[in-house]
Amino acid sequence: MDNFTFCTPTRYLFGRGVENEVGRLCKNAEWKNVMIVYGGGSAVKSGLLDRVTASLDAEGISHISLGGVKPNPTDDLVYEGIDRCRRSGADALLAVGGGSVIDTAKAIACGVPYDGDFWDFFAGKAVVGPALPLGVVLTIPAAGSEGSGNSVITRLDGLLKLSLRTDTALRPKFACLNPELTFTLPPYQTASGIADMMVHIMERYFSPTEDVEVTDRLAEGLLKAIIAEAPKVMACPDDYQARANIMWSGTLAHNGICGCGRREDWASHFMEHELSAIYGVTHGAGLAVIVPAWLEYVSRIKPAKVAQFGRRVFDVNEHDDTAAATETVCCLRGFFSSIGLPVTMKALGIEAPDFNLLVSKLHENKGPQIGGYITLGKEDTEAIYRLAAE
Repeated sequence: MDNFTFCTPTRYLFGRGVENEVGRLCKNAEWKNVMIVYGGGSAVKSGLLDRVTASLDAEGISHISLGGVKPNPTDDLVYEGIDRCRRSGADALLAVGGGSVIDTAKAIACGVPYDGDFWDFFAGKAVVGPALPLGVVLTIPAAGSEGSGNSVITRLDGLLKLSLRTDTALRPKFACLNPELTFTLPPYQTASGIADMMVHIMERYFSPTEDVEVTDRLAEGLLKAIIAEAPKVMACPDDYQARANIMWSGTLAHNGICGCGRREDWASHFMEHELSAIYGVTHGAGLAVIVPAWLEYVSRIKPAKVAQFGRRVFDVNEHDDTAAATETVCCLRGFFSSIGLPVTMKALGIEAPDFNLLVSKLHENKGPQIGGYITLGKEDTEAIYRLAAE
């Protein structure tokens, strides 16, 4: 096990009606003027936005709104949000939505006090220093951005989809998680969120670091819980307890606890980012295509951890590591298929993927080699993209 620091400063309020506590939380944080960031019309149509603003009004918190965040969020709205925050004198942000909304709010938060272009942080040209604080009302359990210091934004010029990781600077000060807000999510969105949170765990689980039994068991337990609860949610969308378990799993998948004491991988996420940047696919669905292909490829080189994953998570009974790893890949693809997700690029709607473009942009953005469990160069990532297309 490696040395590590683990800090989770986010305060979580979980359960029915917790979105009504937003005003009190903002007042306790001494925020005076909040910019609410949200996505499409669902927050408005459902009455959620009205409840949030009423809670702010009751505590005398001024607020302005910035709507229109879309999946795979882009830099144009970030620039607009930075400008509006500065002109209005907003001293905090409140994200009402899922990962795309939260990531947009985080990018705005670090951009407002910065003299340069916020994209400098994502491009690795600058390190986040001061940032506006933010809170979250979560509506889509998937990205785990409500408990992380990370953000992913696409730059429209060149379709560059890059991630920013911070330790504490962009972690939300609070997150309100009400499972009832997820009852009306479309099945495909629910399933895509489940894939995303599972892969967040797997990116940490598949590590070259040895002797991390406790962290391994935490990851395996979360994965088994997700696999058990997912069919319940898909069959009965308003099953509160199943939704609650899935929602909390999404947070724990990405707040850092599953990565304690080890190096992480993230090759699958990097590869999918190019897929969703170029083809506009749903991130979680793209992961359901890429990750089994990645797992199949690395299991040929280093099967032992894949076999352990299969035995502990999918109850694979094969004693030979290579055979167990092969069955594990089948189990993962089968699970994703069972909740309605595609497992090939063709099923994802990509009939003729441009492998050269995918590989060139991937390594242009992330360097000549990626990955922690197995180091992957251009030949490796092209082979994985081709496996994903089959």
